Amino acid sequence: MKRILVIALLSLCSISSSNAIETFVVSDIRVDGLQRIASGTVFNYLPIKVGDEIDEQSAQDAIRALFKTGFFTDVQLKQEGTVLVVVVEERPSIATIKFIGNKEIKDDGLKEAMKQIGFTEGRVFNRSVLDKVTQELKNQYFSLGKYGADVESNVTILERNRVAVEVRIREGETAKIKQVNIVGNESFEEKDLKKKFQLSTKSVFNILSSKDRYSKQKLSADLEALRSFYQDQGYLDFSIDSTQVSITPDKKDIYITINITEGEKYSVSDFALKGKLVVPESELLELIVIQPGNVYSRKEISASRKAITDRLADEGYAFANVNAVPEIDKDNKKVSFEFFVDPGRRVYVRRIDISGNTVTQDEVIRRELRQLEGSWFSAKDVQRSRVRLQRLGFFDDVNIETPPVPGSPDQVDIQVVVKERSTGSLLFGVGFSDADGLLFQASVSQRNLFGSGRELDLSLDNSSVTRVINLEYLNPYHTLDGISRGFNIFRRRVDAQEADTAEYITETTGGGVNYRFPLSEFNSLNAGGSFERIDLTNTSETPPEIREFIDENPDSNIFKFSGSVAHDTRDSFLYPTRGLLQRLSLELAVPSSDLEYYKVSYNTAWYTPITTNLVFKASGEVGYGDGYADSDELPFFKNFFAGGASTVRGYQARSLGPRDSGDTPEPIGGSKRILVNSELLFPVPGSENRDKRISLFVDGGQVYAPSDSIDASDLRFAAGVGFGWFSPLGPLAISIAVPLNEKDGDETERVQFTLGRFFR
Repeated sequence: MKRILVIALLSLCSISSSNAIETFVVSDIRVDGLQRIASGTVFNYLPIKVGDEIDEQSAQDAIRALFKTGFFTDVQLKQEGTVLVVVVEERPSIATIKFIGNKEIKDDGLKEAMKQIGFTEGRVFNRSVLDKVTQELKNQYFSLGKYGADVESNVTILERNRVAVEVRIREGETAKIKQVNIVGNESFEEKDLKKKFQLSTKSVFNILSSKDRYSKQKLSADLEALRSFYQDQGYLDFSIDSTQVSITPDKKDIYITINITEGEKYSVSDFALKGKLVVPESELLELIVIQPGNVYSRKEISASRKAITDRLADEGYAFANVNAVPEIDKDNKKVSFEFFVDPGRRVYVRRIDISGNTVTQDEVIRRELRQLEGSWFSAKDVQRSRVRLQRLGFFDDVNIETPPVPGSPDQVDIQVVVKERSTGSLLFGVGFSDADGLLFQASVSQRNLFGSGRELDLSLDNSSVTRVINLEYLNPYHTLDGISRGFNIFRRRVDAQEADTAEYITETTGGGVNYRFPLSEFNSLNAGGSFERIDLTNTSETPPEIREFIDENPDSNIFKFSGSVAHDTRDSFLYPTRGLLQRLSLELAVPSSDLEYYKVSYNTAWYTPITTNLVFKASGEVGYGDGYADSDELPFFKNFFAGGASTVRGYQARSLGPRDSGDTPEPIGGSKRILVNSELLFPVPGSENRDKRISLFVDGGQVYAPSDSIDASDLRFAAGVGFGWFSPLGPLAISIAVPLNEKDGDETERVQFTLGRFFR
């Protein structure tokens, strides 16, 4: 800036002396000295136009105006008759910016920081701005704890009035925390308080951790965590008096001292609601989690305020404000609270805008929304709308914002922004399953046919155990009120001798129709009918009990009814983090079928988040089947099995339970099954995508013959670690499990791998 003023003054001196301008009316304006900048740009900034009268003062003002643009290093005005001549010397432009020596911050990050200051390729070069950029880059490294970092710049003049900027960076070492001291703590041990911190010193227990790398942002977060801890323990007057961060002269070691005042410990004496209560007081009181006599907790106060605010938002009061006003009794160390409720205006939705859907039709998205245009705003309905869109499986991300309408205190707009994922696939590939062996797959699938939300799938699976060709079609909105209808036609061949079970061969041809009826937001009823033609064949190793059945029923026509009732509150189909699934299912061969049987099963799965990235899952299944009328028992090819990647990991597929009476007894399955499972699910460290996850699990299960009574002591258990990924080739799962109570005769398999089959 100083340089600009000096140049400007020199120019003014030349005007007033050797090139003094007499007062005249400008008939034309000419610009000399331009190389890159267009004449029109100069005319836009020049405050003098053709026809204006110019004198010495207006000439000085014109020079100042052109200098302020930052485009020029020198500006002079000359007079040639009645023509005003503007003589400029342009600043050079930045041709290239090159970084050398940076490792911690990549080139893109450094260029983005420079761009925010206005220093980027193609812009006018300004040395003062470069100096500012250099200091800003140093500050970025300082914020990462690299206090020894040094940044230097070198400018090379190029042809055509351009410059090349080279930025050399010596990052140096990250300063390490040598000591953290907390001064003033009396109620809690210093070591216990330090456990709340992200920052710490290096020890044998965290030798691979980066917690000893100082960061100003992390220190701020640690101080807030310390404040929250104390105030959650009742210390209402807790304060952080000062924080000293000192660094050694070699800029490698950092010492942190935090001075605190704990204050007195308070308990809650009472609470009350005040203000405009647009929701019954009894409902709001139930949302307040603090209780008289309990220790004061800031977390509980915040949770109570949020619960009340959310409840008001469900009634349309989107901008409600709830303040917890304390009344402190210092003598008795008591505090009471008045929750003052200001609901504001009740808000309704003016318009719903949808963006990001280049394939999916607007109608498909709108029919999933529970918040409607023209109705009162409801935070609960907005959140439910987001969950329903996520459950479609059409989108990688769904974001819903509710900006207020400008100039209107009682209106909001709903902005639904989706990021579509590919829902169609043409797949030719090879997969592997521990249950079915090597899989050859071919499929044409579209889960969002022409953006209509309908599904079409034609698939061919060919493994050593099964050969399946299947055609399916589903319309999830066969009717406007959400009744879905689906069709399928299939042919399936199963060679059980390749599955390490009792040997037989079945060939089944069939098809059917299925309907889903929504009973409420979370409950549904499924019902359908199908026909199956089943042909059974013996092998040389078919056991006697199966051979006898096949001799009596070599082929069968079965008319089947399938139905289920489900309660599902999960927040996602593929990656649930919370919610409950319960399903009661029935498969019934209707009277007059060649074989008459039924199978009933109950499944449940419960998900709850423990932390932001850690989810606990508990699930289970109970299944039972039997024959009726002229059939004495459940047909053997409809038996339940257990063991393998989809039921009880750590045991070979289908290996648990009863065995046949052949010379080499093989698993034959049973009419009763119990499965249990518990897991801790979390994303792969360092991965931002949700399509990969790791699990720590315990599986249990068993299958029982018709003559067996269910005995929990017969359950087999295994524990281990699993990895799942929705890869481009299909779902991939790997597990390593250790059986916990294997018995003689059990067939174990510690490592199991599946590709091209859906996860558990």
